[in-house]
Amino acid sequence: MNDQATRLRRMIEVKHAVNGTGFGTGNNKIGQRAGKTGPRTIAITSGKGGVGKTNLTVNLAIALGNMGKRVIIIDADMGMANVDILLGTTSRVNLMSLLNPDVVLEDVLLRGPYGVSYISGGSGLEHAMEMTVAEREILFQKLAACEDWADIILIDTGAGIGNNVLDFIVSADEVLLITTPEPTALTDAYAVMKGYSSIADQPNLKLIVNRVIDEPEIREVVGTLSRTAERFLKISVECLGYIYDDQMMIKSVRQQVPVMAGHPDAISSRCIASIASGLINGQREKVKLGWRGFLKKIFKPSY
Repeated sequence: MNDQATRLRRMIEVKHAVNGTGFGTGNNKIGQRAGKTGPRTIAITSGKGGVGKTNLTVNLAIALGNMGKRVIIIDADMGMANVDILLGTTSRVNLMSLLNPDVVLEDVLLRGPYGVSYISGGSGLEHAMEMTVAEREILFQKLAACEDWADIILIDTGAGIGNNVLDFIVSADEVLLITTPEPTALTDAYAVMKGYSSIADQPNLKLIVNRVIDEPEIREVVGTLSRTAERFLKISVECLGYIYDDQMMIKSVRQQVPVMAGHPDAISSRCIASIASGLINGQREKVKLGWRGFLKKIFKPSY
């Protein structure tokens, strides 16, 4: 083969690798974007409040940013402004401000600390489905510009199975459902799985288990939800990752400094970094408890 033919063949291979899979990996594992379809849209939801949903969203954005990804968070938890709280910031504008003719995307796309960019949803977002055609068109046109600013858009939804929450998660390409091992959290997580699977054309849901103590607990939680979903909902649910119970995470929330920023070596930070890697590379990495984890298991109180 002559040099010109060799160069042409290599150009075709490179073009196929980059445009065909999004990241040049040559396969279509979960987490890879096919072609120029714009940023990945990932909804992060939970069955009940208080399981760490927004905390995961913010820290996941930081972890993905550390991997070179441009991330925007849409705070769609109606009127709660939890992203602001976790970042220690305040915002005077929100997504609904875009209805003002003088407001453009850059005005509501807030550059928070730690490289986190986000748009506050505001309480008015819950009435999005009641907007006029003209108002919807305005929001669509202005928000479409997010494609130029992000590789991944994380949508922090409200908790539960209200119509607004289901609207968001069904509209997203991927859904991350976070739960804890508590029975009430598992019951509510299953309710979300049921509601989502009943109206999604092609369910794409991954499970994340927060505040786990050890691997047997992880296997029990994942096994219970996976078997129940497969038996009664006829869907397959994978576990994308887990986050060990960690005092550093609790401390970070109180300090309004994301654990990925304030304590990057903490066990919870390493778990979230593993989840981010799983989203991008399609493989779940096992996080070891290490010496502190060993001591915690040895000296944990017996009841």
